Amino acid sequence: MAGTRFQLLSVFSRQFSSLNNVSTVQPKLRIDDIRRRRLTIFDKEYKRQQALIPRLEKIEVNYEGLDNEAITLVMNKGVSTPYNCAQHINEQLLKRSVVAEINGELWDMHRPISSDCTLKLLHMKQEDQHQATQVNKAFWRSCSFLLGAVVESSFQDEISVCLHSFPPANVRSGSFVYDVQLNLEDWVPTQNDFRQIAASFQKFVRQDHVFQRLDVDSSVALSMFEDNAFKSEQIPHIATKSSTGRTITVYRVGDHIDISRGPMIASSSLVGRCSIAAIHKLSPKFYRFQGVALPSEIHINHFAFGILESRARKLLDIAVWSSNGEEE
Repeated sequence: MAGTRFQLLSVFSRQFSSLNNVSTVQPKLRIDDIRRRRLTIFDKEYKRQQALIPRLEKIEVNYEGLDNEAITLVMNKGVSTPYNCAQHINEQLLKRSVVAEINGELWDMHRPISSDCTLKLLHMKQEDQHQATQVNKAFWRSCSFLLGAVVESSFQDEISVCLHSFPPANVRSGSFVYDVQLNLEDWVPTQNDFRQIAASFQKFVRQDHVFQRLDVDSSVALSMFEDNAFKSEQIPHIATKSSTGRTITVYRVGDHIDISRGPMIASSSLVGRCSIAAIHKLSPKFYRFQGVALPSEIHINHFAFGILESRARKLLDIAVWSSNGEEE
């Protein structure tokens, strides 16, 4: 929401030598205005879809927990979510659940359930290797999404910021990534820049924003992102790969909206210690922001986290995504 917006990065003001000789172009709209317009479209579409639910129908959700725990819940079709189910089970399960499995399919915690199903709730310390990999990917993907939110809102209005895309979640890479176009030819960020971006990231995730998913028609998505040439190019291509050939999945976190197939973690508060490890210049005006983070329930000492930071500074061997956005 607009009220949760933070303004921290004086580092990008004109006082810094890295920007003294930069020729900037005033963007057509301020980021605040762009976000408000996207939120208006998102809220309107969400309300339209909710109005299509004629009446509440009941469904059975069979929860499968540890030690053969089995609970049958009667929930509301198209309204109740895995998060709502967890609320009916116990508070500890609610707090540590990262994503869900619905009939074996990975599912967002705040995504409505559409039919009778079997439900599993997954956390960051899954013993099953496949489930652990899927949870880690959701965590890494969500961190990339959050990084885009922070970067987009970090620069002053005279510096235009255009989010391009983030690559598929790859835990082995050591870092999560977002590629961004800035109208800065030769920006060389300082250590203070890194610290302040990390502080902004940390402040944002601690505000406990939920990841709200919405599947929309590609025409709605194009309207949302008409100010972003990269997203406008990616949307038709992504839509063709959906089951309908026209659907785009968008997520809202706070006042930020972006494209991703998901799934995402339940809340930003599940992200713990984090750092902005590197900002690589890919080409004129194109920069790759790389970060590293730990889940909130995992704690390591300063030395060990420093090793992770060092690993995360390496430029990932991936191309700038020209047509697909985030894709797997």
